[in-house]
Amino acid sequence: MESELLLMSVIVFGSLFIALAAGIWVGFSLFIVGFIGMTFFSSLPAGNNMASSVWATIEKWEYVALPLFILMGEILYRSGISERLFKALVPWLYRLPGGLLLMNIVSCTLFAAVSGSSAATTATVGRITLAEFDKLGYDRSLSMGSLAGAGTLGFLIPPSLIMIVYAILAGVSIGKMFMAGILPGLLLAGVYSVYIIFRGIKNPEIAPQTRETYSWTDRILGLKDLAPTIILILMVLGSIYGGYATPTEAAALGVFGALAFAVINRQMTVSIFFECLKGAVKTNAMIMLIVVGAGFLSRSMGFLGIPAAITEAITQMDLSPYMLMLLLGAVYIVLGCLLDGFSIVVMTLPIALPMVTQAGFDPIWFGVYLILMVEVSQITPPVGFNLFVIQGLTGEPIMKIAKYALPFFFLMLLTTAIITLFPQIALYLPELMTGK
Repeated sequence: MESELLLMSVIVFGSLFIALAAGIWVGFSLFIVGFIGMTFFSSLPAGNNMASSVWATIEKWEYVALPLFILMGEILYRSGISERLFKALVPWLYRLPGGLLLMNIVSCTLFAAVSGSSAATTATVGRITLAEFDKLGYDRSLSMGSLAGAGTLGFLIPPSLIMIVYAILAGVSIGKMFMAGILPGLLLAGVYSVYIIFRGIKNPEIAPQTRETYSWTDRILGLKDLAPTIILILMVLGSIYGGYATPTEAAALGVFGALAFAVINRQMTVSIFFECLKGAVKTNAMIMLIVVGAGFLSRSMGFLGIPAAITEAITQMDLSPYMLMLLLGAVYIVLGCLLDGFSIVVMTLPIALPMVTQAGFDPIWFGVYLILMVEVSQITPPVGFNLFVIQGLTGEPIMKIAKYALPFFFLMLLTTAIITLFPQIALYLPELMTGK
């Protein structure tokens, strides 16, 4: 029996690797491998199970929040809010060690709180900062590396698209997951900032000082350009945490607010609006294809008994809880080199979550841990999405950008270790929300 399970596992995962290596879309690869597994290793009708699996996945009302948050990010991308954000922050940051390199961290943190997407955060902030840094003579490795690392905050700081997917699949509150991501997200941004400041103190030449000077009047007046971002954050997150709206309703409110600001800035036309809709449809279709494909593969593997066998094998190792998380972390780093974040979450959750909860870890906390590991996958070649985004902006080779991002890769691992040792960093606000 064990030899049969081993053979099935090798064929299933081998087929997945071959499909991905052949360049087949991730979503289709997951469907193909699930179909192969169910056809050749079970007597169940693969076609009927595929249809019922897809329906069981997409019928959940909570998924409606996904395209709405994506649409909000598309509108913000074209509304000029990001340019205003840059102008407002320059007077506050230009004199600090590391100078405007901190702009990548602060801008990505704020934009992540209204976009929900890592790629959108990286692209939007990068379009503004990278060209400016090159013009000012900033260190290219730090300008691109800090953007690659900080752009991943779009996954951790709410409203996060991947958090919505995790919460639905894990059966936990989306609102609590959003709350759990705030402090770890700020911690990660703080770790990045300390690193840049340290590099700036050690070697001031990485961030040449600008000739422009700004008064306190400039700083105070510039805050008005921060207002749209702050208002949207309060509208979306405030309505959820205040109990006034569900995440889906808050997403619709965010779309309305983003549209309003785009109209006020006179940067919204019918053609731009249709571009926003088209971009949102493409992104949502890509995400949902992965989600439903992974849902079918998970069902197929469940029928074959593969997840139960893997769980039992790891359980028999008699690992301590922290050794278990270390092992899972190593697995996620390897998977991050091959798969995108959404695929990692939906494929591994049926196997990993039961083991983690059995080891005594909170599923809300594990969601933050898993998303941090997904963030690591955003900057690991060859499929790190943030690396591709920056390559599209700069034309630099992908491996060179990955090298620039390497310090921030280790800073993410450090932050993951901190929240593993001190889980209350992630759990404090969700527990506060429920009055525990």
